Amino acid sequence: MIKILIFLLYFFLNVFFCFAQNPSFKIAKLKYNGGGDWYSNKTSLPNLIAFCNKNLKMNIDPEEGIVEVGSTEIFSYPFVHATGHGNIVFTDAEASNLRKYLISGGFLHVDDNYGLDKFIRLEMKKVFPELEFVEIPFNHPIYHQKYDFPAGLPKVHEHDGKPSQGFGLLYKGRLICFYSYECDLGNGWENQSVYNDPEEKRQQALKMGANLIMYSMTSY
Repeated sequence: MIKILIFLLYFFLNVFFCFAQNPSFKIAKLKYNGGGDWYSNKTSLPNLIAFCNKNLKMNIDPEEGIVEVGSTEIFSYPFVHATGHGNIVFTDAEASNLRKYLISGGFLHVDDNYGLDKFIRLEMKKVFPELEFVEIPFNHPIYHQKYDFPAGLPKVHEHDGKPSQGFGLLYKGRLICFYSYECDLGNGWENQSVYNDPEEKRQQALKMGANLIMYSMTSY
């Protein structure tokens, strides 16, 4: 009898820990057409997820998802990250699907990995013809979540001598898309061996990324 009770105790403890360790949600990288390298920065999201799980006590699936712009699966992800250097093209159906996703509570982070700017601005016009990217003021909550960034986005890499800027699309007062420009935020999330960035700079990038995810989970 005692052996049976011990077995049952271990069984229920295993079940409990199994469910307790199941991820609460998953985040994804956006796969788009047009020839641009949507798949760049391969270690960035896994590192950001690990940082959030450790420092913010989140329970994000350690494996990133990959989701296409026009897929209904996009609605399974509260946070979607898009990056790349080159061309990006949305069909009308993809633009419509992305619009529905963002209006219904989803959040898109676009990170210009240098060269994306002229393409993403045109394509997001297909998604929200009535909206314009506006610069997000430094007092916006996205810069003041767990980590404080009173001067806005940290500067990870230099390209054209321009300052980092955070732009956004606001729909009925809600920030639904945050666009990090001249910043290379995702590069700062990469393994240190990729760019040999100082650890302090990497930590700043990861902290800002954590703010983005925190904001996306609370800005409904």
